[in-house]
Amino acid sequence: MLLAVVSDSHDAIPNLSKAVTLANEKGAQILIHCGDLISPFMLLELGKFKGEVHFILGNNPGDIWLLMNKLKEFPGIHCHGQQAFLSVAGLNIAVVHFPAVAEGLAATGKYDVVFYGHTHEYDEQKVNQTLLLNPGEILGKNGPPTMMFFDTETKTVTKVVLDESGR
Repeated sequence: MLLAVVSDSHDAIPNLSKAVTLANEKGAQILIHCGDLISPFMLLELGKFKGEVHFILGNNPGDIWLLMNKLKEFPGIHCHGQQAFLSVAGLNIAVVHFPAVAEGLAATGKYDVVFYGHTHEYDEQKVNQTLLLNPGEILGKNGPPTMMFFDTETKTVTKVVLDESGR
C-alpha cells in the first residue's frame, strides 16, 4: 500500500493542491498530514484526495471549533487531535507533530514507523528497527515544498520536491 505523507501546510493552498493531485496520480491509498493544517478551508483541498485522510492538529491548530464542524462534511477525513496511532497493512504507525515526541515513540520500539512534522525539514532516520520520518513542509517557506511517499510492503520512502510545475 502506498501512503502519501505531508506536513506543515500552513494554509498554502496551491502547494497542498499539488501534493493531493500527485498523491492521486501515484495511486496513494492513504494521505497522512503531520500537523499545522491551520484553516478549515484547507479541508477542501484534502477532500480532493481519493482515499482516506488522517491528520493531526500540530502547534498551530487555527480555528478548531470551525475546523471540527467543517470536518463533518468530509467523511473520508479523520482528525486525531494531537497524535494518531494507526494500523496500516500490518504496520503500527504513529503520527505526531513534535520531533521530541516522535523520537520518544520511536525509541519504544512499539512502532514500525513514526511520522512527524514541525521542523519544516525533510528527515529520514532509523531508531533501532523503527523508521522516523519527516516529510518536510508543504508551506515552502524554508525552501521548496516537499512531501514523501511510503510503501508499506517494501518500507521504502520516496522524497518528492514540489516545484512550480507541481512535481
